[in-house]
Amino acid sequence: MSKKTTKTTNNEWSLLNQIKRSKTSYIMLAPYFILFFLFTILPVITSIVFSFTNFNMLELPEFVGWDNYIRLLLDDDIFKTAIRNTLIFAVITGPVSYFMCLIFAWIINEFKGKVRALLTLIFYAPSISGNAFVIWLIILSGDRYGYLNGFLMRWDFISEPILWLKTEKYVLPLLIIVQLWLSLGTGFLTFIAGLQTVDKTLYEAAAVDGVKNRWQELFYVTLPSMKPQLMFGAVMQITQSFAVADISIQLAGNPSINYAGTTIVTHLLDFGTFRYEMGYSSAIASVLFLFMIGTNKLVQRLLRKVGS
Repeated sequence: MSKKTTKTTNNEWSLLNQIKRSKTSYIMLAPYFILFFLFTILPVITSIVFSFTNFNMLELPEFVGWDNYIRLLLDDDIFKTAIRNTLIFAVITGPVSYFMCLIFAWIINEFKGKVRALLTLIFYAPSISGNAFVIWLIILSGDRYGYLNGFLMRWDFISEPILWLKTEKYVLPLLIIVQLWLSLGTGFLTFIAGLQTVDKTLYEAAAVDGVKNRWQELFYVTLPSMKPQLMFGAVMQITQSFAVADISIQLAGNPSINYAGTTIVTHLLDFGTFRYEMGYSSAIASVLFLFMIGTNKLVQRLLRKVGS
């Protein structure tokens, strides 16, 4: 038996011994792992497989190779518009909402007890409110009774109502504004929790080393101590910015005027839920999945360099 084979066998036995010693932990992890596999890993694998087929949910899938991807990348002009809109969303809302979450969490963390809990609820509430879109539909209503039109007409900025969500040049900027308003979600709570776990003695040690103000404490003590929370928050914000769909559908409709608010996810939903072209929609989902994976890897690498 060669040395390489012997080493491999020893590693396998070592892994089996570790599993036996920690079998209680693996048993406790099993329910989560099973659910994660069934509802996350398996759907991703299934989607990738279906992306190489022509499948309408009524007939058996027909293998078509790369045809869906060729059609998607070369012939689908709406998908190109969706990519552009999604990238604009991601580039603007991703970093901006990330820093908004961090700054607001840092400010709120300065308060104590019930005041901090109340402020956290106020800032977090829009992201979990099911009626958040109703508020913006009232504000952006295209008649004179819409709050924005009423305000602008009252102060003579405009002479007649503007159809904000039916005018191409206004749709995407307004959707970005609404997305930023809704962006204080899971990442925001993660930063709040991370700030409360920072060891207070580190601030005392930093003061001895010459740290003189709160901004220096933030950069030299707080942020390095929150690296796991910063990484998780980045992943959540990237995922959220690439997966924009509900905002566009609820406010601008699907399809929106001249596809001004179309994103990759709304394009996917169009083919998957209305046209029942499941193979093609799976190809769209696979491309979006690659976008997310690549962007997350890039951001994680950048954060590691900053934190090192």
